[in-house]
Amino acid sequence: MNIQQLEYIAAVDNLRHFAKAAEGCHVTQPTLSMMIQKLEEELDCKIFDRSRQPVVPTDIGETVIRQARKILNEVGRLHELVKERQAALNGKLCVGIIPTLAPYLVPYFLESFVLKYPSVEFTVTEHLTQTLLEKLKTGAVDAAVMAGPLPDKSLEGQSLFFEAFFVYTSDTAQKEGLMADELNAEDLWLLQEGHCLRTSIRQLCDQERDCGKQFRYEAGSLETLKRLVEMKLGYTILPELAAMTLPKDHRFMLRSFASPAPAREIMLVTQPDYIKKRLIQALKDEILACLPASILEERALKVV
Repeated sequence: MNIQQLEYIAAVDNLRHFAKAAEGCHVTQPTLSMMIQKLEEELDCKIFDRSRQPVVPTDIGETVIRQARKILNEVGRLHELVKERQAALNGKLCVGIIPTLAPYLVPYFLESFVLKYPSVEFTVTEHLTQTLLEKLKTGAVDAAVMAGPLPDKSLEGQSLFFEAFFVYTSDTAQKEGLMADELNAEDLWLLQEGHCLRTSIRQLCDQERDCGKQFRYEAGSLETLKRLVEMKLGYTILPELAAMTLPKDHRFMLRSFASPAPAREIMLVTQPDYIKKRLIQALKDEILACLPASILEERALKVV
């Protein structure tokens, strides 16, 4: 049994004539008659009384045709649902991501998202938080992935996941389970002003203390800070995804914080009247599906 056979019996029922039904279905009459006969053999019943003109359904044939119409109607709905879904996932999507997250998050979901939605023209751009907020408001980006809390209440944010912080240190004697007040601020390397990660990390140190060189080096990326640490010049604090990208022979330099570990919340931010909600939901679903399971597990964390 197939959809084509159901279409044929519905056409014959509509027109009450095999030849006219075949013409309407763009097949020859022998082909249509043969397909209907095969369906009758499969169901072990006669669907049409061919001895009468015009052709009429048998009693059991009426039941079969009624059910066939229901099936054809559902098939039609299925096509419409697919068309609607595809229509929502066409076009352009530009997503801005903060620099301390983009290099470590994007590789997880980019390939699968692009393959799953080939009709979407997908662009990822890196910007600092304030620039992303401005671009969201002007429509220069459709959505932003950034660290919370959301500073602009006119925008709409959805929580994606939480990233714990880790200490990356050249002091191999440093213990695990560190407390924030045990850190020596003078040896800490931070990013330059404008990075939200800098703000979060500053909250881990006593701001009344002289933090020395942490405010003097204008580092623009976590990769620069990592290189400084690997030169045995102090330590820095890495978000979880960045820590996961470390080569195996460098992971011995990572130290965890005591529970509850300091962390940041990662959010997906859009304008509240955003018209591509289903496309953004598809992006969100893909990100969450591709992240390491350990990131999504419930843990004792303290957002800073």
